[in-house]
Amino acid sequence: AGPGSYTVGTMSERFDCHYCRDPLHGKKYVQKEGRHCCVKCFEKFCANTCTECKKPIGADSKELHFKNRYWHDNCFRCFKCSMSLVNEPFMLRENNKVWCSNCTAAEDAPRCKGCFKPIIAGDQNVEYKKMVWHKDCFTCSQCKQVIGSGSFFPKGDEFYCVSCHEHKFAKTCAKCKNPITSGGLTYQEQPWHSECFICSNCKKQLGGKRFTAVEDQFYCVECYKECVAKKCAGCKNPITAGFGRGTSVVNYEDESWHDYCFKCTKCARGLANKRFVCHNGKIYCAECPKRL
Repeated sequence: AGPGSYTVGTMSERFDCHYCRDPLHGKKYVQKEGRHCCVKCFEKFCANTCTECKKPIGADSKELHFKNRYWHDNCFRCFKCSMSLVNEPFMLRENNKVWCSNCTAAEDAPRCKGCFKPIIAGDQNVEYKKMVWHKDCFTCSQCKQVIGSGSFFPKGDEFYCVSCHEHKFAKTCAKCKNPITSGGLTYQEQPWHSECFICSNCKKQLGGKRFTAVEDQFYCVECYKECVAKKCAGCKNPITAGFGRGTSVVNYEDESWHDYCFKCTKCARGLANKRFVCHNGKIYCAECPKRL
């Protein structure tokens, strides 16, 4: 801002006012653009209007100007904090309002989504998807504790600390009943930790591997064969439906056979779904006992 461009003084020569023609000798006058006029006519015809208060800036007032705008020196104040801006840095903003540098920085600074106050240079802050918070304003929507720069989980417009998210949203493991925060698997529409879905015998994880469920227990192929599956009375190997050759089983009294192992002891004819005879603990076709 600069001073006015006119001269004020007391006339010592004989001049008349350019506007009202009254003599100015010995009177206070104003000279502007080569013309001499009395103070009254200056304020009526020549004085600039203050941008702030809209009143004329008289000859006795100190005037400041910037980009064809004029202010009384007392009106040249920050619009926001009212601090005098005479000889101070300023910014001319919308509606011809002048702002001090501090208020300009605060106004242009991003606003905290928590307290809605500006985040100025030097403030610790948290940014997420074009939103910003003061570090201490970024809190858990559930427990209201400060998350700050810690881990969090977004849910719509809300944010949760790890602990609250686990209790509010995480699935619960069918075995240990604790939240599943990452990974995990599903069996029969129930969620499990990978480390909880294991073989009941050897304790190896079963995720992505073949297994057999027996009541509430799970077994890998090897342990099922070794510990759970019935042994064939013919070949003495485990009867593991779905794991090897054939799936049909023949049961007689307290013993079981693979369907392909259930055959005549003498002629080796397959007897699955056929008539057979048990003699001295051995299985025969209907004809062979007659030849013994």
